[in-house]
Amino acid sequence: MGKLVRVVVMYRAVSLFSGAGGLDIGFESHGFSVVYAVEQNIDSAMTWKVNRPSNAKAMHVSDINDCLDEIAQLSDIDIVFGGPPCQGFSIAGKMRPDDPRNKLIHTFLEVVELTRPKVFVMENVRALASSPRWKKVREDILHTCELLQYGCSLEVYNAKDYGVSENRERMLLVGVREDTGLKANIFHEAMLKQKRMAAPVREVIKRVGKYGSSSNPVTGSARITLAKKPVIRATAYSGMLVNGSGRPINLDTISPTLTASMGGNKTPIIDQRSLEDKTIPNWFVHAHDIWQKNESFNGLTVPKYVRRLTVTEAAAIQGFPKEYIFHGSVCSQYRQIGNAVPCGLSSVAAQAVVDSFFDLDK
Repeated sequence: MGKLVRVVVMYRAVSLFSGAGGLDIGFESHGFSVVYAVEQNIDSAMTWKVNRPSNAKAMHVSDINDCLDEIAQLSDIDIVFGGPPCQGFSIAGKMRPDDPRNKLIHTFLEVVELTRPKVFVMENVRALASSPRWKKVREDILHTCELLQYGCSLEVYNAKDYGVSENRERMLLVGVREDTGLKANIFHEAMLKQKRMAAPVREVIKRVGKYGSSSNPVTGSARITLAKKPVIRATAYSGMLVNGSGRPINLDTISPTLTASMGGNKTPIIDQRSLEDKTIPNWFVHAHDIWQKNESFNGLTVPKYVRRLTVTEAAAIQGFPKEYIFHGSVCSQYRQIGNAVPCGLSSVAAQAVVDSFFDLDK
């Protein structure tokens, strides 16, 4: 994890659906000051506040619809950014068109209409940008942007292509006010220029400190037992060899997407012995081989050195600064991390916004 970077403030930002602050971290590190933030979840809002003590008053713990009158009074806003709740659009959910959370996309655009920022950045799941189910929703969003006189760039980016050790695809809808004379597609061009390799998960986890230490305390306590009816796939890192849907992480590659459902038996799994000594194969490779040879685990049991990913490690994979503090229960902390925009991706997006639409030399 990097450090929580403070830079000279130059631009005024509104942060919507702020969560734990994953998007905010990226923009704060590139000269944006959040003058107004909204988050309805109390734990997430407290996380945002406790990590920004000098700016805590900017956070409003509220339903965004109750803040619109106040937001309308804001002036000189340079950017609005945020990630409206994505559960209604995600393939991991029920993808119900009538999910009330889906309407918050338009509430985001209402804030854009009220504040008229130079730029806006809306983050969401890949499905909203690509699924045929949401074609009409996409068309409505882009039509609204056109009516508001914002040119738009709608693309999907994978955090792994921007130095984040996680396979996580996110949609970014970027709009720039037409009277600026700037074209939105230059944001995409700026993003492509910033692609870089991500470190393997092993390196990221080892940076945070020894498992069970004060810097990396044990948090995932859900038992790990072999599944009674395992689902076997081509590798040990897919399928379902144990109870629940938490899967082992291949330490020598990047992590699969960390989900908001972490905290119980859906929390990813680490082979501690293999983490400490990369010459030792992951125990799940051994278990996978046994099953393929015998179609049975033959009394095999999960060893104690196979354990759950900790909150600290999950935060590191998502790119949160090492000193970042998460408020609430352990389950709430996992959920906040799983819901967050990876900080590395948000930082790259913020840099692309600056390069494309703002001149820091002025």
